Amino acid sequence: EGRQYEFPHVLLKSNLTHGHNLFIEFTYLQLLKVPFFFFHKSTSPFLLLLPSLPHSFSLSFSMNFQDLDHSLGKLQTRKKNATKIAPFVALAILFTLIPIYYPSMHPKKLSQVLSSSSLVPLPDSNSQHQSNNSSSSSTTQQINMTKSVDDHVSVAPQEARIINSTDEKCDLFSGEWVENQEAPYYTNMTCFTIQEHQNCMKYGRPDTDFLKWKWKPDGCELPIFDAHQFLELVRGKSLAFVGDSVARNHMQSLICLLSKVVYPIDVSNSTDQENRRWEYRDYNFNMSIFWAPYLVKANKTEPNNIYQPFNLYLDEPDESWNTKIQDFDYVIISSGHWFSRPTMFFLNHTLVGCLFCSQPNVTQMTSFFSYQKAFHTAFQTINSLKNYKGVTFLRTFAPSHFEDGVWDKGGDCVRTTPFKRNEKVLDDYSLEFYKIQLQELTIAQKQGKMRNLKFRLFDATQAMLLRADGHPSKYGHWPKPNVTFSNDCVHWCLPGPIDVWNDFLLELMKREESHR
Repeated sequence: EGRQYEFPHVLLKSNLTHGHNLFIEFTYLQLLKVPFFFFHKSTSPFLLLLPSLPHSFSLSFSMNFQDLDHSLGKLQTRKKNATKIAPFVALAILFTLIPIYYPSMHPKKLSQVLSSSSLVPLPDSNSQHQSNNSSSSSTTQQINMTKSVDDHVSVAPQEARIINSTDEKCDLFSGEWVENQEAPYYTNMTCFTIQEHQNCMKYGRPDTDFLKWKWKPDGCELPIFDAHQFLELVRGKSLAFVGDSVARNHMQSLICLLSKVVYPIDVSNSTDQENRRWEYRDYNFNMSIFWAPYLVKANKTEPNNIYQPFNLYLDEPDESWNTKIQDFDYVIISSGHWFSRPTMFFLNHTLVGCLFCSQPNVTQMTSFFSYQKAFHTAFQTINSLKNYKGVTFLRTFAPSHFEDGVWDKGGDCVRTTPFKRNEKVLDDYSLEFYKIQLQELTIAQKQGKMRNLKFRLFDATQAMLLRADGHPSKYGHWPKPNVTFSNDCVHWCLPGPIDVWNDFLLELMKREESHR
């Protein structure tokens, strides 16, 4: 009693002492990776195998069996009673420990994808077409790969320990959602920048439990966003968001969180919502959003019809952002959901293929082709900007959560609580997008080292994969008689799960400042 073991190769000890005390001591056999309890039943021991537990877990306790009569004649009876009760003790321990340590019983992390030795060349257009056809009908696959991206170090299970969130050995992006009754930290009544179709509470969403969660990384704590700390950190600096409406969703979340301290001044040069600029003059800080859903140059084949194919010039950057970010200290680049639309693909001003087009003699290709080319061009463009010295964050793909149909065929997202970490895996389509992003980030990092440019991973994929409960669904507008609206399972309610992206952002910025 009172003895604890934290040595990974130590066998447990167990004995029955005079029938009075059942001593059970437990440890984890790292070599076998199988923890167990071991009981002596007289001279016949038995094992109770348990699922995988944390590497340094140890347990020591005793159970007393009260005995009013210590006579020798009763001794054997007490031994028999202790022997009979041992299996029940074992089962009680089993069902107590499994719920407590359930979070540790999970497959490899989503953030362990793509090691430098496992980068797979993108298939050619023909094989991609086959892949696209198969992925639409295939079942979701379990992610079981490893990744190596600069400054993103995954903590292996045998190395897990509680460390500071600013320590780069802490993988911020691998973890689970845990309850947080203090959230939310703003409302639709205190923040004026919430987009109408993400204002879920205004439009009658009846549940609020989806707001009561925070992200808990494995092995460390992720602090809740601190508006004062963020504003001091970015004093005299600038931040740009480049991407689509989900990037705007992120920026609006940040403005809402900062509204606890100060409201910004809108100094935008245009009246549209796609390109905005905000200033925090007390802190000499500004942020901008640049609308670039494809990252590369794009135009409509029919100017007044957004449902007709877009022309994508995959080797030309979108001038809406590439000529404007040179003076920014931080740039968050992201994209994804537009790449499933009908598009015509151009390279060197020559039509090379299309996605969902009906033109004869045009090669049918996949969105994987255009996605890879677009990110390659975007990162190559950043690396070629002569005066750019900022930090570029790649915010990874945040999957949608349509169930029982696609967005225009009745698909919806009606969950009210997050998935647990083992309940949901990426579908093949989203997984391929994620892999492409990591491949292109690795290439950009290698090229950027020549100019001391920094490209960092901002991995939102795993956290958001589990938050099917966080979308507006039908609560982005008032219902209208005889009008059918598509449900929104792409964007995120504000307040909502997307607020954790700014928890991530603040920690990533703190890490950058620690390098200066």
